[in-house]
Amino acid sequence: MSLVLGLSPIGPIGPIARRSSWSLCGQFPHQHRLWSVSGGGSLEPLNHAPYSSLAREPQLDPVQSRWQRHFSAGSSIMSAPTLTLDNLNPCVKRMEYAVRGPLVIRATELEKEIEKGVKKPFPDVIKANIGDAHAMGNKPITFLRQVLALVTYPELLKSADFPEDAKNRAQTILAGCRGGSAGSYSDSAGIEIIRRHVAQYIEKRDGGTPADWNNIILSAGASESIRAVLKLMISLEGGKSTPGVMIPTPQYPLYSASLAEMNMDQIGYYLNEEKNWALDISELERALNEAKDRCTPRAIVIINPGNPTGSVLSEQNIKDVIKFAHENRLFVFADEVYQNNVYAEGCAFHSFKKVMMQMGEPYSHMELASFMSCSKGYMGECGIRGGYAEIINIDKDVRAMLNKSISAKLCPTVIGQACMDVVVHPPEKGDASYESFIAEKEAVLASLAERAKLVADTFNSIEGFTCNVVQGAMYAFPQLHLPEKAIAKAKEHNQNPDVFYAFQLLENTGICIIPGSGFGQRPNTYHFRTTILPQKDMLISMLDRLKTFHLKFLKDYSD
Repeated sequence: MSLVLGLSPIGPIGPIARRSSWSLCGQFPHQHRLWSVSGGGSLEPLNHAPYSSLAREPQLDPVQSRWQRHFSAGSSIMSAPTLTLDNLNPCVKRMEYAVRGPLVIRATELEKEIEKGVKKPFPDVIKANIGDAHAMGNKPITFLRQVLALVTYPELLKSADFPEDAKNRAQTILAGCRGGSAGSYSDSAGIEIIRRHVAQYIEKRDGGTPADWNNIILSAGASESIRAVLKLMISLEGGKSTPGVMIPTPQYPLYSASLAEMNMDQIGYYLNEEKNWALDISELERALNEAKDRCTPRAIVIINPGNPTGSVLSEQNIKDVIKFAHENRLFVFADEVYQNNVYAEGCAFHSFKKVMMQMGEPYSHMELASFMSCSKGYMGECGIRGGYAEIINIDKDVRAMLNKSISAKLCPTVIGQACMDVVVHPPEKGDASYESFIAEKEAVLASLAERAKLVADTFNSIEGFTCNVVQGAMYAFPQLHLPEKAIAKAKEHNQNPDVFYAFQLLENTGICIIPGSGFGQRPNTYHFRTTILPQKDMLISMLDRLKTFHLKFLKDYSD
């Protein structure tokens, strides 16, 4: 976010220091904004102008770049900081993470304005920008929370208010903790009994395909393990020796942000919107061949079910991708965090590992890292940060280096590990909590399936939208068909057309979505991602607001 230090309420505060882009939000255009220093030393905005100019590298006056102000109550001491934007890691400056960018910042500002009584043309802000289930009203699973309560406060094991199977599960987890406490460090790869449970879950999920617990690492959400494996591919050599990773377009911005931070090349391949966002091998070949002139392709990322597209890959499509990866000696990253979220009739989740093993030699010996999380599915426990990676067929010396690397972080959160344990080792038939657990799980997934259909059907009923069936995951990614006048107006504001639309939508309806340019899209196409997570009443209200705005927008910018 741009920052201008101007005049405080009590007088001059020194020379103006201007900073241009906030790199994590660089995907979205924004303006410079004016701030003042309050009596308590905090920064306060002097205006609320929406973001409207493209993010750019800092334009610093030479004197200003050397001198920045350090503020403290009652002090006017100036000093030159050791770290400035001039000498900041350029890879960090290149990072962009659209999901938490300027639109979300503005949505939060609007929420606070409403709380203070500022009148808006809408009653509340609906943050449909992120897959945060509980924030959108989805309820926690009772058994899962019971186990976590028992693990964090073992005195509750004496209480008659908790079922015996939840107590047994908590005791098993605590027995794997040093000192019998979830407050102790675990092994860097995670608690052994939980890793064993993960392997058993994978084996059962994949119809008996063997899984070795030694190949499992637990992590604080899937993101951390994804980055841990990606990091192994960093090279200090430049030019054509720069490692390249193939990622889908559109994609979850974790990948583009991580590759930028790690100074690796992003090899984007377009998903086929006309085929419900399937992977075309000819497109993979095009992307790979074009990239070979600038980098060394090392890996391919597949997100299945898809984020942001809501697609689910067929088994045949997965086989084709595996063959392509084998032919081109690519390490496979299978992002499978939405494996429980499959809704559309005729669709099913197939893990990359299962398909690889069923294909036999030589594919069954390919390097593969697959990822799962407790943040999605029917659980939605985003803030607890639990996840795992299964990493197979890698060189033993590379595995040793991976173990060394993750040990530098000591261990993933033990509460997140405990949450993951309940996900992979839920109540079994005959257990006291089985019936209630199954009822809650099925109710959540049935409701998500209903909302997925509602969202896609609604978009397809509105002029100027086309939307593929939401087959899985938690999002819709409709295409916007914008009038030429709207596109021209966006250019006047130095904005991408989908960004212009998204800001107009937010300011007029309170709905926060993420423009397709934050995920990547084919040139001259415009999309946005919205979650399907708001509860049904809120979702209907959101879609009604969106429809009213959209039709007026089309009318205002029609020829």
